[in-house]
Amino acid sequence: EYMGLLIPPSSMALAHQANGKRLLLRYLRNTFFSPSGPRRHRHYKKKWAATNPQATSTRVALQVFDMNYGDQFGSLWPSIRISLLSMQKYGALVNNFSDVEQVVQSLEDLSAVDFVQESQKVTEELDSSIEEDDSVPTSSPQIQTELSKTQEQHFLYVNHNIKCYTFPKGDISRFRQARPDIIGVLGYYLLDAASILPVLALNVQPGNLVLDLCAAPGGKTLALLQTRYCCELTANDVSMSRTVRLRNVLRSYLPKEIQNTVRVTSSDGRNWCHTETGTYDK
Repeated sequence: EYMGLLIPPSSMALAHQANGKRLLLRYLRNTFFSPSGPRRHRHYKKKWAATNPQATSTRVALQVFDMNYGDQFGSLWPSIRISLLSMQKYGALVNNFSDVEQVVQSLEDLSAVDFVQESQKVTEELDSSIEEDDSVPTSSPQIQTELSKTQEQHFLYVNHNIKCYTFPKGDISRFRQARPDIIGVLGYYLLDAASILPVLALNVQPGNLVLDLCAAPGGKTLALLQTRYCCELTANDVSMSRTVRLRNVLRSYLPKEIQNTVRVTSSDGRNWCHTETGTYDK
């Protein structure tokens, strides 16, 4: 009512009033007139999934690892566990067929170090400390022969042409993807640095014929070529799709004249001994 005039309520106001009455009646009916009593006093069955969530496969695997390897490695296992769960760190294998000086300078500007050459320095320091240690008797010819053999084994597998840069321990930085240089080849190849160790252990000599039986995706094949000792290299992989990837890697990192020294095949390695037995040196 406004100034003596009776104004009928709008349809929207009537709808709100009806909705409010309906909600009030529903609340009273459920609270006071329900056969099972007030809803707040009901007892619900606990859902197992809400109170005890199922363990994921990753969690189960970690529990198994903790039980098995925790006993084997003891106090070393926590640090090993962290490294396994951390993001993988890659090494940058320098491509000797590119502008090496520029590539090395760019990697060293990132505070990366060549772990192959650093390991050689550590070996030299260990050998020099053994020679200077007076407590070790070296006058015997037999002992001198054993020391010389040990030194030869230390330096036998280090090839100065292989350069692989990694970030120091504790540095989780990542290398960016390599870019083509002025001749169109990429400056470095990113791979797990441990892949370099089999190449060093193979001890390729000048003029060797080398077979890489499981070559794809191409990291170890490139490392073998960096030695500049392979007279001919056969890169094989049983998977056709991985062989295609291997060819693409070789085209991206090698000049055409070096690509001609690499033979790419796709055969089952188990049958290789029946086809080219005694062909390769390594």
